[in-house]
Amino acid sequence: MTLAEDLLEIAKSKGIVVATAESCTGGLVAGAITDVPGSSAILDRGFVTYTNDAKKELLDVLDPTIDEHGAVSEQVASEMAQGALQASKANIAVSVTGIAGPGGSEFKPEGRVCFGVATPDAVDTETVEFGAIGRAEVREASVDKALTLLIKAARAAG
Repeated sequence: MTLAEDLLEIAKSKGIVVATAESCTGGLVAGAITDVPGSSAILDRGFVTYTNDAKKELLDVLDPTIDEHGAVSEQVASEMAQGALQASKANIAVSVTGIAGPGGSEFKPEGRVCFGVATPDAVDTETVEFGAIGRAEVREASVDKALTLLIKAARAAG
């Protein structure tokens, strides 16, 4: 069973609806979910917010948060997840923002990806250093991580 199939089974059994807020994955998380037949029962919507303006306009990420921490930060991932939850009919929202590569900097290296998971009660964030494993590989690993976080949140829900 794939991660997306596992998510569908768990979320459907609990009546959970999810939303995604994606930057470096460009919609791949929502795409992985919709690859599974029946996913319309659990996916409300996905936001691809590649630019800072899109993050601000669609997800209510605050200017000071981006200015102080940068787009690739747990703080922005938190606001992205919360924004997706508020702008949807979802019970759980996941966010992904990172540097898939090539490139990066001393402070924000290639392969650094920040995740957020929002529920009505809490927001959790996590940063994963995938390393300079290649753009496609970072994005693929990020999709798997986002799906795993959704599964964990769905299992923990009511």
